[in-house]
Amino acid sequence: MDSASFERRPTRASAPLSGTARHGLKIVIVGGFGAGKTTMVRSVSEIRPLNTEETMTRAGQDIDDPRKVPGKSTTTVAFDFGRISVADDTVLYLFGAPGQERFWFLWDRLFSGALGAVVLVDQRRIGDCWYAIDRLEHQGTPFIVARNDFGGPPHASAAVREALDLDPGVPLVDCDARSRESSKRVLITLVEHLQTLPTIVETAP
Repeated sequence: MDSASFERRPTRASAPLSGTARHGLKIVIVGGFGAGKTTMVRSVSEIRPLNTEETMTRAGQDIDDPRKVPGKSTTTVAFDFGRISVADDTVLYLFGAPGQERFWFLWDRLFSGALGAVVLVDQRRIGDCWYAIDRLEHQGTPFIVARNDFGGPPHASAAVREALDLDPGVPLVDCDARSRESSKRVLITLVEHLQTLPTIVETAP
């Protein structure tokens, strides 16, 4: 999805952290190349996001095949970072992971210390997020799956679950990463999922 098409809203160069915020939770957004991770961080962050997007060049086409994501002209080469307050005392720090295979070596470091993750899925390329799920399970990081809206008829949820071999306890939701409200609902779903788990270790912001 073209990250330039996210909802227009006033630019927020800075947003002071609330004095009531006591809990900071690290969340990672991960998925395949072009699944909409940068778009989601941009759409939902209450501060101007830090991103490491670079223009895709002809020399890199053999590595990052742009035919899979028509219209995509930039790519994340390290990570995206944003922040959103989900309650008076709880802040989420968002890290968007790069999707290309050549940057997967960064993922385990990004997952370190994360309380949870969102696996963003383009249903046209479901297999692109298998590795992300494998690494999250290996690291023991709780996650939910969000199916990003790229148009076209959606696959049945049962078919997506089967294709990803998802545990029945892992939430699967639909979203539009361009929409602030839709992306926020995804993060709220993740927080609610984390609250159902046996233990949650809270960290200071």
